Amino acid sequence: MMGLMMAGMYFLLIAPQRKRQKELEKLQSDLAVGDKVLAAGGIYGRVVSIKEDRITLELDSGRLVVHKSAIMGKDVDAVVQA
Repeated sequence: MMGLMMAGMYFLLIAPQRKRQKELEKLQSDLAVGDKVLAAGGIYGRVVSIKEDRITLELDSGRLVVHKSAIMGKDVDAVVQA
């Protein structure tokens, strides 16, 4: 019974989280200049420069340098328009 509970916990909690983490890491490693992205904190911008672990985003009001791990996804509106 305890083994079934542990297996259930793995498939319901741990496996989906690992899948999301791998997808996020792939997204962050596949970033390219010109991509429109969403950074942590709800900041939308366009990638203008990538240097190792730092990414420079162009915003409406200037530029912002963030760590690569701050990128949470691609801009949904940019994907729909493409």
